[in-house]
This record gives sequence, C-alpha cells and structure tokens, in this order.
Amino acid sequence: VQLQASGGGLVQAGDSLRLSCAASGLTFSSYVMGWFRQAPGKEREFVARINWSGRSTDYADSVKGRFTISRDNAKNTVYLQMNSLKPEDTAVYYCAADWRTSYSGTYYIPGEYDYWGQGTQVTVSS
Repeated sequence: VQLQASGGGLVQAGDSLRLSCAASGLTFSSYVMGWFRQAPGKEREFVARINWSGRSTDYADSVKGRFTISRDNAKNTVYLQMNSLKPEDTAVYYCAADWRTSYSGTYYIPGEYDYWGQGTQVTVSS
C-alpha cells in the first residue's frame, strides 16, 4: 500500500493550497480517508476525514470553514483544499486510510488509521 501526498509548499497568510494524496495497493473506495498534520514539537492532530462515497465529512474546529476535503474514487485520490491559510497551519500534512465498516466512532486518533502517506510540508508565512 502506498499513499503519496503532494501539493505542499511555502505560501503567505491568506493564500490557498490544494493537497493531493494518490493511493495504490488498496481498494480505495473501501477506505475512509483522512488528513492529519504535525507541527514541530507537537503531536499529530486530526484535520479532516471523508467517508467512502464522499458524502460525509468531518473537520477539526480549527480548519472548519477554511478547508475542504474531497475524493475521487475513479482516480484513487483524496484532496484537501486549504483556503485562508494562517501561520498556525504550518505543519507536515499526512493523508491516511482507515478501514472500517461504520462511519461512527472515534476518528480523530491517529491509531485508528491503517495506512499513512509520507507527508508534505506546508509553511505559511505571516
């Protein structure tokens, strides 16, 4: 299984970025997909997740209204559109795949996810 994240970069506050995560080696449509981030010296934290069809999503309060997660099952890819970026969004962003039979239950804990990508750096300057 491979999850290849891309799209990170250095931007200014208020700018936008779109992250992509291309999956291979798994039945993509059978996995709930999530994005996490980890800033230096901090624990990995939940950002967003999306269900199998893309019709249900969840977001961390810190990104709600600014970030949008989506997926294209035909392309085995999950996206994270990030708008109105802030310096506190600076982190390495990771995509993750969660095999589950129910969308309910805990989802914001990294240990719930089965596979992880390598991460892509997002740096937002003030």
